[in-house]
Amino acid sequence: MKNIFSGIQPSGTLTLGNYLGAMRQFVELQNENHCYFCIVDQHAITVPQDPKELKNNIRSLAALYLASGIDANKSTLFIQSEVPAHTELSWMLQSMTYMGELERMTQFKDKSEGRDAVSSALFTYPALMAADILLYNTEIVPVGDDQTQHLELTRNLAERFNNRFGNTFVIPEIQIPKVGARIMSLQDPTKKMSKSDDNVRGFISMLDTPKQIEKKIKSATTDSEGIVKYDKENKPGISNLLTILSSCTGKTITELENKFKGSGYGDFKAAVSKAVQDILIPIQIKYNELIDSDELDDILNQGAKKASDHANTTLIKAKEKMGLKR
Repeated sequence: MKNIFSGIQPSGTLTLGNYLGAMRQFVELQNENHCYFCIVDQHAITVPQDPKELKNNIRSLAALYLASGIDANKSTLFIQSEVPAHTELSWMLQSMTYMGELERMTQFKDKSEGRDAVSSALFTYPALMAADILLYNTEIVPVGDDQTQHLELTRNLAERFNNRFGNTFVIPEIQIPKVGARIMSLQDPTKKMSKSDDNVRGFISMLDTPKQIEKKIKSATTDSEGIVKYDKENKPGISNLLTILSSCTGKTITELENKFKGSGYGDFKAAVSKAVQDILIPIQIKYNELIDSDELDDILNQGAKKASDHANTTLIKAKEKMGLKR
């Protein structure tokens, strides 16, 4: 069994893209690995958050993890801020992180662009992300391709620490899901589907009602050709819907192209809508059972303890190597 770590920010309800590109793979990974699933609430506060909304989002995300199939008996699900070792190791790693490395992070450039005031945490949070991963002797980190730059920094920091102070951290490997890794916006299929999209019609929330799902799929951008064919360059909208339908049903793109040969976009979109609902409705039923339950609190309490036990062992070792002890 290998140690796997993944963290998701509680900054709004997860999208269909999050589920198909990441969370569904997590359910499979936990069967043969020990997985640490972290709600990275301290990453969320690198930009202003409404405290009440953040609190609700944290709980909602935890319930979605479990409703999607994460098993607390197989995996460790916990909230980042409930394990203080994360911020402590982060400060230690910041002392070894160079300004130039942080300045090259494209996500910082994207998130800070156009802002009058940018928090220093938004600049330094890759060191916290590295701490998140390294605390658990993580061997594999499943991420979208937009996070590979941060993972490379994590690997560099681990190697730098090991070279300077002796073998301490496992060097994690990056794993990018091959299928459904990038579900695109329904309104602008050249951009990744995002829960932070200003246009709510561009993404499907995991908690959207059947009516909302149907409406968003119906209004999804396509083209005037009327042919259901995968062509990412010339038919990005149809290609995106084919990817969604393939990911939801398990059928190949070729099978779906043949199935809808000669059909109009109306029938095709109706099939996409039904497939998405078939995936999300069972998750929503389980979510509603969990969201206000004591069971959810018990699982998070247990997860915080398990994570702390492992993280503190790694932290103490790193502090001793660094000379932070009497």
